[in-house]
Amino acid sequence: MIVNGKAYRSIWFDKGAACVKIIDQRWLPHDFPIVELRNREAFIAAIRDMWVRGAPLIGATAAYGVATQMVIDPSDNSLQETCNLLLATRPTAINLRWALDEMKDLLEPLSERERAAIAFERATQICNEDVECNRKIGVYGLELIRELSIDKPLGAPVNILTHCNAGWLATVDWGTATSPIYHAHKENIPVHVYVDETRPRNQGAHLTAFELGQEGINHQLIVDNAGGHLMQHAKVDMVITGTDRTAANGDVCNKIGTYLKALAARDNGIPFYVALPSSTIDWTIDNGISDIPIEERDAIEVSKIWGKLDDGTIARVQISPDDTPVANPAFDVTPAHLVTGLITERGVCEASREGLLELFPERRKASSEEE
Repeated sequence: MIVNGKAYRSIWFDKGAACVKIIDQRWLPHDFPIVELRNREAFIAAIRDMWVRGAPLIGATAAYGVATQMVIDPSDNSLQETCNLLLATRPTAINLRWALDEMKDLLEPLSERERAAIAFERATQICNEDVECNRKIGVYGLELIRELSIDKPLGAPVNILTHCNAGWLATVDWGTATSPIYHAHKENIPVHVYVDETRPRNQGAHLTAFELGQEGINHQLIVDNAGGHLMQHAKVDMVITGTDRTAANGDVCNKIGTYLKALAARDNGIPFYVALPSSTIDWTIDNGISDIPIEERDAIEVSKIWGKLDDGTIARVQISPDDTPVANPAFDVTPAHLVTGLITERGVCEASREGLLELFPERRKASSEEE
């Protein structure tokens, strides 16, 4: 997408520098640092410490992490150890496991001398597939926005509420929840986006607002708890979020606070959509609430906050008493019955096992064989 008039992906292989490069998202929107990842430790830190985040981008980063390690040490032990170390960085996002399984299954049968080149080829392919997948999500989601725009007064925008950042910064490009918004903007359909701040890491304020501003899309930043109020007063036409893992029954796991948005949307009769690539579906889990592991992150994310001071300095300041205990669950699960529909690269479906299987019929056979 566009930053300062230039097109970027969130991760890419720089042939000239012979390394993978990422945008270090910790410093957005106040700085735009591009970082080189040259060894396994750097990839582990990038995922674990959220230089990159978002399920699809985490998976793509892990794939490049394996490829980079295959240049350094293509042995069986190195491959297994690298996959294990990367898998341990973030427990909730299913794309991480999916990408590592893809790389491991591809590379294990190969000789050591073949592994590096083929690993980079597959990692690049995973990135390109993600871009196309998210583009298609946007095409299908665009039709939902178009339908809402038909009933609006001429020139009035479709008002969309987002949560967290499911934009191009959470993927390789386009984003999931934002892709329909970007497509609508390109089609000259007026849209207005309510961007909630998304505590505790403020990905909405830091990242989604940054993206939309760069693309010239009309938006307003709101506090997390303003969403229900706006819905009550008919200021929201639809909600679109992303997901880090979707259970086979249609339950969706996403950034903490998503469940509350879904409850408010249901109470006010507002459609609540979740945009996801199929790589985010965990077909092995039938109940997201009980079976999806929820990452508990560091207390410092809640007790302190990053921002720009009046003198322009970027600093972390404490907002709670020194001795206050903190709980920091990073995700929650929205049950399928609160989800109006799932927007995938194959179309929009009901949030249910049957709805997903209608779009992914090949899983019927796979599921029966697993049973």
